[in-house]
Amino acid sequence: MHTSRKLTVCRDGHPCYDILYSHDLNHLTEALQQLGLLEHKILIVTDSNVGPLYADQVAAACGGAPVYMLPAGEENKNLQQIQNIYRYLIENRYDRKSCLIALGGGVVGDMTGFAAATYLRGIRFVQIPTTLLAQADSSIGGKTGVDFEGYKNMVGAFHMPRLVFADTDFLQTLDGRQFSSGFAEIMKHGLIRDEAYYVWLIEHMEQIMDRDPETLTQMLYRSNEIKKEIVEEDPYENGSRTLLNFGHTIGHAIEKYENFTLTHGECVALGCIAAAFISYKRGLLSWEEYYEIRDMFVPFGLPISLAQIDAQRVLSLTKSDKKAADGRIRFVLLKGIGNAFTDMTVTDDEMISAIEELDFSRKTGEYAK
Repeated sequence: MHTSRKLTVCRDGHPCYDILYSHDLNHLTEALQQLGLLEHKILIVTDSNVGPLYADQVAAACGGAPVYMLPAGEENKNLQQIQNIYRYLIENRYDRKSCLIALGGGVVGDMTGFAAATYLRGIRFVQIPTTLLAQADSSIGGKTGVDFEGYKNMVGAFHMPRLVFADTDFLQTLDGRQFSSGFAEIMKHGLIRDEAYYVWLIEHMEQIMDRDPETLTQMLYRSNEIKKEIVEEDPYENGSRTLLNFGHTIGHAIEKYENFTLTHGECVALGCIAAAFISYKRGLLSWEEYYEIRDMFVPFGLPISLAQIDAQRVLSLTKSDKKAADGRIRFVLLKGIGNAFTDMTVTDDEMISAIEELDFSRKTGEYAK
């Protein structure tokens, strides 16, 4: 028997949308009916990777809705593709009561959400995340956007979904590298907010990497709870929500430095290590805590160093990231595992030192992935 559980995300103290955990697409149909979405036009937006696997069965669960296929890949996360979605919506007479459904990973979710936020000044949308990264992190919280001339998510809007449908069965077809990529955000949640969860992740490493469905659902539920709590405290990223950027300041710069040849999660893992290193050098983490954080990424298939890095180039890229405020870098550091805080005083020298810590060519005798 298929059961479902849900987590309700609130805004201003009122229920805003549910995250529904289920392995049964009938639960998706029921949820869409309850929200009144099946009475109006729906467009499923997916990409060329996910569409061939799941679009037909999801379309059937959405009353036979049509499917719009984006070309897969971060390089297609741009305004040109958004314009193509607008054109389709206009030509097919989608109106203010219509709904877009994002079926795919974080790129599809971000783009569909942004199209929904801006078409006719905002229409409804639903997230059906199919990657671990999207299920754990990017599908929740209402951040939408596209990249602009190589800068990640530089154009975007806050637009809350009406529903997030999380089915870990989608994760069974995910390639190993993409699965590991999502795990970086999950580890981040434990590092910034919940030491016991961080320990649980390490203890359940085997079941997680074997993709045991019950373990994955438990893991996602707790990760989503942590993100939900932070988003509810600060829906528009004016305060505590910046903690979710742990690992992303240097991570985004490495992503651009490597011309997006690394996955988002691989770059976040490297960014988490760099931020933990700065925390360690400031005396906020012990030597043992820092090395455990660093080394725990390895069994989950994530890198802990790069063959060679131009630290000055990566530093300059951090300064063009949207996380820079008034020319200063907003950095998230750790005061012990599970206790993150935002800091505006991280110096260029500290960042250079942290970036160099990721440079394998500077090390001898240490394991590198």
